[in-house]
Amino acid sequence: MGELEGGANSIREGGNLLLEGRDYPPQIQRWYERLAPVVEHARDALHGVDPADVARRTGCLYEADGTLGLALFREGYTIQPATWTVCHRDTGEKPTEFTQALILTYLISADGTPPSGRWIGYRDLPDGMFYAQAFRGYAELRLGRELGDGGLARFRAAAAALHGTEIEIGDAGYAFTVLPHVHLGAVYWLGDEDFPSRTSILFEDTAPHYMSTDGLAVLGSHLVNALLDAAP
Repeated sequence: MGELEGGANSIREGGNLLLEGRDYPPQIQRWYERLAPVVEHARDALHGVDPADVARRTGCLYEADGTLGLALFREGYTIQPATWTVCHRDTGEKPTEFTQALILTYLISADGTPPSGRWIGYRDLPDGMFYAQAFRGYAELRLGRELGDGGLARFRAAAAALHGTEIEIGDAGYAFTVLPHVHLGAVYWLGDEDFPSRTSILFEDTAPHYMSTDGLAVLGSHLVNALLDAAP
């Protein structure tokens, strides 16, 4: 699977970008309102867990110094198992609670299920039906709308800039690695005189083994932001 690269600045420390000036559904609002409790709960759940087992389940690198390493949207992070503290790989600084919550939730949720390469929509995720219409509006419809005229060419250029890997869905489809075992897809369906063009954000059907449905909604929104930022 291809990894998300270009546009990383739009999602790095990106919690506020999702909410600013936009009307988001309750499950994403709750995610932001509960960041600190999410982080503390995750650390409590990880206390005493064997880091080697975490590395096996999550696909993290288990470094010689005992730390774990992973990339979230191609931004590198290290995790210190003694305290389950997350730091930027390059600077050693702690990221926002938003980023810590995503990474630590991934660490406690991952069960090691192998990636499948099978794609599903948000509505097919656990409890996704309840918020599928909202996700369609603030992620998928927004992507198609803001790509505007020449949307297919702009979509392809953005996906290439983000190092997406082509998938055979729609008129143009790309897969992106957002966490070691979490893959998202973005698809463009070209319209005609009867139907407008549309876009979809897809999730590998194993994604619920690694992240809550709320967290996957956040990751899908970040992918949309990154594609729009990368589009020429």
